[in-house]
Amino acid sequence: MPGNSFGKLFRITTFGESHGAALGVVIDGCPPGLLIDQSSIQMELDRRKPGQSKIVTQRKEADTFEILSGVFENQTTGTPIALLFRNKDARSKDYSHIKDKFRPSHADYTYQAKYGVRDYRGGGRSSARETVARVAAGAIAKQLLSQYGITVNAYVNQVGHLKLEQDYKDLDLGLTEFNIVRCPDPEMAGEMEQFIKQVRKHGDTVGGAVSCVIKGCPAGLGEPVFNKLHSELGGAILSINACKGFEIGSGFAGIEMYGSQHNDQFVNKNGNVETTSNYSGGIQGGISNGMDIYFTAAFKPVATIVQAQDSINEAGEPVIVEGKGRHDPCVVPRAVPIVEAMAALVMADALLLHKAIR
Repeated sequence: MPGNSFGKLFRITTFGESHGAALGVVIDGCPPGLLIDQSSIQMELDRRKPGQSKIVTQRKEADTFEILSGVFENQTTGTPIALLFRNKDARSKDYSHIKDKFRPSHADYTYQAKYGVRDYRGGGRSSARETVARVAAGAIAKQLLSQYGITVNAYVNQVGHLKLEQDYKDLDLGLTEFNIVRCPDPEMAGEMEQFIKQVRKHGDTVGGAVSCVIKGCPAGLGEPVFNKLHSELGGAILSINACKGFEIGSGFAGIEMYGSQHNDQFVNKNGNVETTSNYSGGIQGGISNGMDIYFTAAFKPVATIVQAQDSINEAGEPVIVEGKGRHDPCVVPRAVPIVEAMAALVMADALLLHKAIR
């Protein structure tokens, strides 16, 4: 099964299943001498873990981690860093009713078609539980980036029809963690929370959007042809479970603008090159230009719903599928740290690649 590794110089490989003994990640290419703050890693994992509020799945996993290698006296040694997360609260019996059925919009059928066998317990490898490994690796990438003044902050921008209309520059992103939705606008956060609870009460789910801002990125990161910085970010974010859309800078709104409106004009501001606008989203020609990098990711409604749905089983016979167990009514509150982690991994990799050629 290929496709479990990500990155070029700062490279991660994740392993494990939702209801297996454990999940884990191996990080290769992290420079030696980086001081590791383990409490910061745990903080990021706590932001992603299940059971943290009434609007997410109530599976109880502490998501504590073990460092197996690559760190000595809280410093990276330059060797592969291995982290392990043991599963504690898997309830495989919750999935016995669908062991031979294909759940609508899940990976059940496609895994069966590709491999001829699948782990039906919580979706196995296709479960969003795999992202615990990404978040831990992203936390280490964030610590590397912080040495260069680069920060990554995401927030919930939309839940269903409820959408923030403000530009990220007009929001106080410091408020993101002060509510369970992770929306930096307290009033909108309250509306989103009530809407998610209402959707859950009806046995349904709803989608949403997460926006992300990368600040402090110097000009020059990224490659100009096939490995453009925005394409690397797009690929990373679209690899997250349930992500169905990605736009950077002006995105699709740029379609309605003229070039005379959309062009970001350069100015010299106290010896620094800047642009008067930033419709490019901080990237031009696939390379960072020193301005803020910002993008938005769209997430579909969670596929598991408690309502009865028509489907078929492995024999091709019609069946009724009803969701059981513990599931998120809306994925975006827990997706915020995952988006940050994947963005941080891309930026750490781009930074090391840039340093390698200078």
